[in-house]
Amino acid sequence: MSSLPRTAPPAWMPGRASVMWVLLAALAAEACVLIDGLLSPGKVIADVERMRALQLEAQRVEADDPALAEELRWRASRIGLR
Repeated sequence: MSSLPRTAPPAWMPGRASVMWVLLAALAAEACVLIDGLLSPGKVIADVERMRALQLEAQRVEADDPALAEELRWRASRIGLR
């Protein structure tokens, strides 16, 4: 559940400062995800259970329908993303 920043640093920032900007933004985003998880453990558990159910279903249909299995795994990988 990485939350690496998707935005670039401001254009006026010099090279080293822009690297620090990106690193601090990544650290802040990861801290927010951690705090969110700590404050709502029920949501985290529900997300993991949904992911697990999709993974099990993908395993079950893998031999008969590999495309469906791939789709189910892709959906499982997107649970919890913002």
